[in-house]
Amino acid sequence: MNRAHAPPFFEGWYYKLVDHEEEHPLAVMPCLCLTEDSRQSHAFVQVYHGTSGQTTFCKYPLKEFRSTNHDFDVRIGPNQFSAERILLDLETEESCIRGDLTLRDLTPWPSTWVSPGIMGWYSWVPFMQCYHGIVSLDHAIHGTIDLDGQAICFDNGRGYTEKDWGRSFPEAWIWFQCNHFSQTGTSLTGSVAIIPWLRRPFAGFIIGLWHNGRLYRFATYTGAKIKAIDVKNEQIKLTVEDKHHRLEMHVIGAGGHSLRGPTSISMEGRVVETLGATIHVKLQELNHKAECEIFRDIGHHAGMEAMGDTQRLMNLSTMKK
Repeated sequence: MNRAHAPPFFEGWYYKLVDHEEEHPLAVMPCLCLTEDSRQSHAFVQVYHGTSGQTTFCKYPLKEFRSTNHDFDVRIGPNQFSAERILLDLETEESCIRGDLTLRDLTPWPSTWVSPGIMGWYSWVPFMQCYHGIVSLDHAIHGTIDLDGQAICFDNGRGYTEKDWGRSFPEAWIWFQCNHFSQTGTSLTGSVAIIPWLRRPFAGFIIGLWHNGRLYRFATYTGAKIKAIDVKNEQIKLTVEDKHHRLEMHVIGAGGHSLRGPTSISMEGRVVETLGATIHVKLQELNHKAECEIFRDIGHHAGMEAMGDTQRLMNLSTMKK
């Protein structure tokens, strides 16, 4: 965690957890929020149950946030978070959540010095509004969470972990993620957002399909293009393409719930998210002779967000550079 940033600044992690029976999709979100008024700086842990819509939010004073400089090891009050473990001990007037999960066989986004993670060379730009990282595209879960007296077994469940940090979330964005396809281990994550830039904003995007041990990467920094985008009525239709592949995605939402998210001054923003979306995916290889279909499937228990001025986002996405 980079504490050198001056406020306003946030750093948050997002764990998506689905049990083996696929009855209890959860999102667990620990976060640090540094505000210009230091008295308002704090940390929190938020848990969202995708089936019931129940949200538990526990706020902690800044002194109860602890982290290491080199490893992903975050502690907020009695709660602990790392790439391989989640330890929860949350209690509010409405809810009580305790659990201990281990995350195994992580699938990190491939990283090099030139392309350090999911954002590519944009990771080196010092004035970005928001940065994004993938801890693991897909992994196995083991352990139990006790949610208000109900013991939920996550043994042999599947999970996904990402992080965001910066001044605030973008003006508008879409995001989706799924690792519940016919073949275990396949994972899709994608986002399109309005990115403030030196002269004018642009629509930046990052999409990764992990399948059969290979990452098919489509992003602004790779030279890929958005060929079509439509966001309306809780649905996202998106087609991206580069010289070698075309990826078509149709995300169908299932009603969402309001979660806390960062603005430039606080964590009092609202983000509407569902963990019950469905994704239709088709990947084709392009060549001068024919189009060869590599992958076609329908994913379930997908996370989905579509926030802000999505019409402006669509306009910027199809604007010729």
